Amino acid sequence: MFRHTDYLQFDVKPEKPDPVYAHKLQELIGGAYGEMTVTMQYLMQGWNCRMKGKYKDLIMDIATEEMGHVEMIATMIARLLEGAPATDSTKNAAGDPVVAAVLGGMDPQQAIVSGGGAMLANSNGVPWNGSYIVASGNLLADFRSNAAVESQGRLQTARLFHMTDDPGVKDMLRFNLARDTYHQNLWLAAIEELKADGLEDTIAPDDLLDDEHTEHATSLWHLSDGPDADKGGWAHGTAPDGKHEMGFLADPQPLGDKQSGPPPDPKLYATYDGALGEPSKPAFGTEKGVMGKIKDAVDPDPTG
Repeated sequence: MFRHTDYLQFDVKPEKPDPVYAHKLQELIGGAYGEMTVTMQYLMQGWNCRMKGKYKDLIMDIATEEMGHVEMIATMIARLLEGAPATDSTKNAAGDPVVAAVLGGMDPQQAIVSGGGAMLANSNGVPWNGSYIVASGNLLADFRSNAAVESQGRLQTARLFHMTDDPGVKDMLRFNLARDTYHQNLWLAAIEELKADGLEDTIAPDDLLDDEHTEHATSLWHLSDGPDADKGGWAHGTAPDGKHEMGFLADPQPLGDKQSGPPPDPKLYATYDGALGEPSKPAFGTEKGVMGKIKDAVDPDPTG
């Protein structure tokens, strides 16, 4: 159950309308690192968390706070659009008000579609997309993503801070910057607590380390012209997981054969000169591979 209050988390009072800045501020709602992304990312992480207790409660607290941030910025955008396009930035534009708004830099859909309000879109008018979010079920991987999205969000907020001289807008952004600072620290602290509680280690997931080709988990391959990649600490000493040694491979050689796909199916009409021979005939069951066929022969029960 969610419960809404009429009060905003922080005051949203611009000194004057500014449709141009309202267009820019859309990024903090519907951009890849905007408030809608963190809201839905944290909600999905929280709803999918399989453990009751502090981690789930933490995620849900922050997720619900982020809903309030969407509301704050949406309200700010609506107030910046108040009276638009009859503002200093558009008063010289002639003709129809919507045309004037376009010439002044306002997003015309804010007038045409949302009636002078915010939209669930970025600063180019591209709709918000659910594929922006990360909710894998692995808290270590997710918390690292959370720290990254808060970092990018704070970066964009800081840039927008320098794009306005409105004291009311700057005041709200100062609050948002502070919360983004805290949230970065929060997710970084939560990562360390996952390790301290023995739930996760440094590598996500902390499994299959003995099954992977461990000799390839130790060295940076030098594959660019830049000469200084081996100057960093990542090329020497013990890895952060405490289990691997960091190294540098100055002259890496390919481990595979020359790249080549199979002969194409003629019915797919790929341009082909016949050099790779005839394509294989379609055959049912080939998707299982050799090991799958052996397993079926040993254990024919499909439910096993």
